[in-house]
Amino acid sequence: MADELPPTPDDVKRARGVLAGRIHRTPMLSSAALGAHLKAELFQKTGSFKARGALNRVAALTPDERSRGVVTWSAGNHAQAVAWAAAQYGVDCVVVMSMHANPTKVAATRGYGASVDLEAPDHAIAFDRAMAIVEETGRVFVHPHNDPYVIAGHGTLALEMLEDVPDLATVVVGVGGGGLVSGIVTALAGRARIVAVEPEQAQAFRAGLEAGHSVKVETNTIADGLAPPFAGELALQICRGAVDSVLVSEDEIAEGMRFLYARAKLACEPAGAAAVAAILAGKVDLAGPTVAIVSGGNSVAEQAAAILGGR
Repeated sequence: MADELPPTPDDVKRARGVLAGRIHRTPMLSSAALGAHLKAELFQKTGSFKARGALNRVAALTPDERSRGVVTWSAGNHAQAVAWAAAQYGVDCVVVMSMHANPTKVAATRGYGASVDLEAPDHAIAFDRAMAIVEETGRVFVHPHNDPYVIAGHGTLALEMLEDVPDLATVVVGVGGGGLVSGIVTALAGRARIVAVEPEQAQAFRAGLEAGHSVKVETNTIADGLAPPFAGELALQICRGAVDSVLVSEDEIAEGMRFLYARAKLACEPAGAAAVAAILAGKVDLAGPTVAIVSGGNSVAEQAAAILGGR
């Protein structure tokens, strides 16, 4: 699979073979109150779908690349996933995050054995810092949403959904840089409608679709896992014309999080509640069997308590 080409459905199937027995097959729940199924991907290794793509990417490294080590850039969930995946193969890992990154995610990333760089004042500058490390050290960059191996790995989630809900009609998924949604588009190959949900205050994916290319945006949302400064070019290429775009407010995200905690007993982070938030807000037509993806179980306790308490 050439790095400059988008992955194919066959690449997703190959990724499933790579991941078999090494990640969790997360449960599919149903919610009568919501009128949809819930793919509980917050129970995945490292707490999010990111483990799928990270492990598939690290597994594809050549011996020379493994010896050079990897570096990645993330707000937190991808950071943890790459750190975990690198540890599985004994690969040295550096993660660049901003100094304002979620402290729970920083601690977990270090716990998986990675070195964490927190020098950048914001997420966009952290990306530039990661690129500088690649130039200086020769490390392999594991991009969160612009790498075909990562995208193919994420697409394995869709194969599980099809097995659990064979007549799947609609997938509702929270979107940041586009890595997961592009994997789902690739795997499903037109077999279901896909609704990409973003915070109103973090629209990198929608802005990229409208512009026809990745553009930098300002973000300010409680859903830090959905707030990259730009979307991936490869993800945008895959998703252009293949997804519907929906926006949710901060209050709607919080309400989705409260619903999942109270009614489904799922303690997700704000990013994990975006898909459900869109359904609760009446922004998704539930025609046919629908799956909402709940991914991201790495909330800061104080933030979660405030949101769940309605503060």
